[in-house]
Amino acid sequence: MRRRKSFLCPATLLPMLMLAISINLMSGTSEAAKSNEYADIEDNDFAEFDFEDETDESSKVEVEDEDDEFDTNVEDEEAEVEVETENDDEFSHFEDDEEFEGFNPKEDHEDPDEFYNEPKARPEKATPNPPKQPIKIVNIPAHLRTNWENYYMEIFMIIGIIVYFLNFFTGKTKNQKIANQWFNSHRSLLESQFSLVGDDGSKNTEDIQEPLTKESENIFTFWCSGRVCCEGMLVELKLLKRQDLVGVISTAMKPAHDQVHVRVEMSPEDMDSFIFCIANKKSSLRLAKEMNDLATYCPERRPADKFDIPGSYFIMSEVAEVASAMLDAKMISMFRKYPDAIDTIHFSDQFTGPKPGEDQQPLELPQGKQVLIFVFNILTGKDKSLDEAIEETKPLMQLVFYCLDKVKRYKLSREAKTKADKNRTRVAENHWRSIHAVKAEKAAEEREKKRREIKERIREIEDPEKQRKMEERENRREKKKQQPKMKQLKVN
Repeated sequence: MRRRKSFLCPATLLPMLMLAISINLMSGTSEAAKSNEYADIEDNDFAEFDFEDETDESSKVEVEDEDDEFDTNVEDEEAEVEVETENDDEFSHFEDDEEFEGFNPKEDHEDPDEFYNEPKARPEKATPNPPKQPIKIVNIPAHLRTNWENYYMEIFMIIGIIVYFLNFFTGKTKNQKIANQWFNSHRSLLESQFSLVGDDGSKNTEDIQEPLTKESENIFTFWCSGRVCCEGMLVELKLLKRQDLVGVISTAMKPAHDQVHVRVEMSPEDMDSFIFCIANKKSSLRLAKEMNDLATYCPERRPADKFDIPGSYFIMSEVAEVASAMLDAKMISMFRKYPDAIDTIHFSDQFTGPKPGEDQQPLELPQGKQVLIFVFNILTGKDKSLDEAIEETKPLMQLVFYCLDKVKRYKLSREAKTKADKNRTRVAENHWRSIHAVKAEKAAEEREKKRREIKERIREIEDPEKQRKMEERENRREKKKQQPKMKQLKVN
């Protein structure tokens, strides 16, 4: 049997050819697109972050949020309004749906795979995310700063106040102790020279309880009376300001000493007319500027070297013979033995105190007093105790009584007495002349003031005729005052 030949019909071959061509074209196009995509990814550094997926997903979330917001708004309008009571929590508004619209805590807005450029495989079963816990607001107390660096200023102020008060009480106690110790050590000597020691001004001497008067925390005084050739003696203990912290600091920077000021008021008939002063360099400068009697009668300072006195002492004397008479052998020996303890010795019969200012000139001539002033230093240091320094001032107090008796016995020579009287007369004339000049100046000022007032009164007159008459009258009055006064004598 002869086998039949088979062949494809053109109508069947043409569709198969077209199908094969289309398949070939589709496969080539997909490979080219894939190769271009991989090329773009390699050229772009940020290609791994698929922003198109991100935008697509965010748009989906926004659509879902809008749907949820619409649903929640409808539910809120249909729900009943709840009224807050006083018992509600103060932070309950954080859980209010009206305050936070469109916020669903159960939704998970975060896509863990949004930053990966990989095809996502759909999960077979969606596992629900665990619900998030609501926000809890905890009542936190006020912040207490426990860092001590924030309290430096307060700490320094408290320490300064404590140090100041401690220094005040310790300095006050120490000054009181020094004053009592000095008075007790010199009391026997003072009682041997005066009948009354520690007079505080009370009427009955038997009522005196505390002979030492406390003027301040560092100044103590007592008065002695009942001795010949003197009306009394005032002893003043000027101690350092140990109770003042500023004074302690200034003393540490500029050393100073406790001082004893003795002022003896002489009787007018027991002291002659002279002024004499010997002091160290610093005190002499101060006294020459401040004391009225020294600045007026003996402003010149002369060194005390010719009297063989050690140290830098200066002499101010009205009459030269007074310095030679006062600085005898015993006085010079005391200066040699205690060169630093003796600060000032001042004798004056015209003592009026400090020099008044230019605006405080007295209208009357001040009456001078006869006084003897002594200033001694209490020298305490590292090599000398307080007891030794106080015992050292006993011979100096005996020097006071020696000078008191010597001044009573001393009399000026005739020439020195004449010179001293002339100086006092000249000072009195200068004083009255200055007072007259001051009074004349004040009178001129008052006249000028009255003249200005009259002129102002004339200017205020509106009528020109009256104004002219008033001016002529004032001019005639002034001319009459300027004319010299003539006395007329009648001769019979």
